Amino acid sequence: MSKLLARALLRIGGWTAVSEPPDVKKYVLIAAPHTSNWDFVWTLAFARLYGVRIQWIGKHTLFRWPIGTFMRWLGGISVQRDRRQSLVRQMANELNAADSMCLVVPVEGTRGHVKHWKSGFYHIARAAKVPIVMGFLDYGQHRGGFGPALTPTGDLSGDMDRIRAFYADKRGKFPHKGGTIRLAEEDSVAMKVLAARHVAEPVPLAADA
Repeated sequence: MSKLLARALLRIGGWTAVSEPPDVKKYVLIAAPHTSNWDFVWTLAFARLYGVRIQWIGKHTLFRWPIGTFMRWLGGISVQRDRRQSLVRQMANELNAADSMCLVVPVEGTRGHVKHWKSGFYHIARAAKVPIVMGFLDYGQHRGGFGPALTPTGDLSGDMDRIRAFYADKRGKFPHKGGTIRLAEEDSVAMKVLAARHVAEPVPLAADA
């Protein structure tokens, strides 16, 4: 897709570009909210408009003949999604080996509602030591572009609070399908904290009868 075609497509779709890509060579890009197949088309158009070549993670079945070559031309990278640890390392290696790279990592994994975002984007960015950039498509105001860059600190809940704050007013094409912006690992951490507090608290002695 050429820059001219991307601009025309976005104009026809009624979209407005409201921000510039980050001034960094390598980063993980969140593309959210994701509730429609059209999200990929608009994300690709915005990327072309800004002259950014995005690369995205796709299930290995998308890269079979005869469309595999076309998917790779669009920037697709074939992965086995059921192997999380190897996926994180594989993508971190891809980022480390590249001179420049914008890696789009699916955070919801599906167009339907999910209780948690997938945490791969966070762990890939940490492993590769690159920032997370908050890309967005806001169907409510028909605006899209690149949001702020976040360097993951290891404080999972604190970092996710910043991400939640940014996406709080962004609406997908089908809002009821939007996933909850929370990682399952946050719940695990919260449970461990509660358990530790419970163990630390003294158990009251029963009163004498």
